[in-house]
Amino acid sequence: MTNVVVVGAQWGDEGKGKLVDWLSEQADVVVRFQGGHNAGHTLVIDGETYKLSLLPSGIVRPGKLSVIGNGVVLDPHALVAEIGRLTAQGVSVTRDNLRIADNCALILSLHRDLDALREDSNSGTKIGTTRRGIGPAYEDKVGRRAIRLMDLADPADLPRKIDRLLAHHNALRRGLGQDEISGRVLLEELTTIAPQVLPFMDAVWRMLDGERRAGKRILFEGAQGALLDVDHGTYPYVTSSHTVAGQAAAGSGLGPGAVGYVLGIAKAYTTRVGGGPFPTELDDEIGQRIGDRGREFGTVTGRRRRCGWLDAVLLRQTVSTSGIHGIALTKLDVLDGFEEIKVCVGYRLDGRPIDYMPASEAAQTRLEPVYETMAGWTESTAKARSWAQLPGEAVKYVRRVEELIGCPIALVSTSPERQDTILVRNPFED
Repeated sequence: MTNVVVVGAQWGDEGKGKLVDWLSEQADVVVRFQGGHNAGHTLVIDGETYKLSLLPSGIVRPGKLSVIGNGVVLDPHALVAEIGRLTAQGVSVTRDNLRIADNCALILSLHRDLDALREDSNSGTKIGTTRRGIGPAYEDKVGRRAIRLMDLADPADLPRKIDRLLAHHNALRRGLGQDEISGRVLLEELTTIAPQVLPFMDAVWRMLDGERRAGKRILFEGAQGALLDVDHGTYPYVTSSHTVAGQAAAGSGLGPGAVGYVLGIAKAYTTRVGGGPFPTELDDEIGQRIGDRGREFGTVTGRRRRCGWLDAVLLRQTVSTSGIHGIALTKLDVLDGFEEIKVCVGYRLDGRPIDYMPASEAAQTRLEPVYETMAGWTESTAKARSWAQLPGEAVKYVRRVEELIGCPIALVSTSPERQDTILVRNPFED
């Protein structure tokens, strides 16, 4: 048996929630290792829909331990609100099934303010952030001035740390023409929320090491997608954390040896939210049709997603940067009914062929996709649970994707329902 890391293999929104839920039934521990409440997961279980933004997907499964690792930036108010929504749906969230790393950096109201001020500014690059303060919180973490969860347990020393933080933020606010923030107001914000989040605090690295040594199965749950990685994504149109599989080790406190099988999640087509390059984007009736059929609206923001054909070049690149062992292909049913389907198999950059996406922002904007056209299928793939239930052309499509990305398809998802999955290889048994 092995531990499993689940990462998005595109720009996020690949359907990780369903697959993580499906895998969590076999896991003992489910760990979030990066990001914040800017990435949503939608789970549909026995007809009940759960929308999660911060809590690991395992939280809705009885008997599973959910963990928020040190690589996550935590908005304590968002956490309390999400726990409240789940409680109203009959899900119990206690210390018995949720632990949060004591060294987790916090997202505060000033981070949300700064995020919005920057995004609304007329100068600079508009990234298309969710305005939830994720980026500014990571900046403070790297700048060694963050307030961490453990700091709430030491109220006597908290004012000193707030002063250190505000020395930076109030200078920024003055430059942006905003009023300064009072340390007293921030102290009240933190001391008010502290009793609601501190009961979940733990030395997560130590606890997870004990679970691993006891032979427990650990599922590492990534947020967003590898193409939004701050190093390996389409910079600067990226998130502020590492979204590749290697972050599972650093963001949980377990070493690389604890990471086993890496499962990448990819749609049978491609979507993206916000700004940034998108070589296969379809700004036409076909793109609209894909978006409508796939219900491509963000779980967190409600924004309509940009849609396009599958980009096998980018998917192959992600397989490499995340060390992916197998791909879970989702939303195959959205392609039902197309007479022909295209797959990007290469690019042209200034007239010359290229088989990867360059790191240069300027070069990315000049990429032209090279397509391979395949026959579509008229039969429905929705709710198929075996290869025999798929149309022949759909099987050919999946097999061709395998060839193009150099990675086997481990699962195929044919609806949001967890049981509508064609299992080729169980990651926990690899």
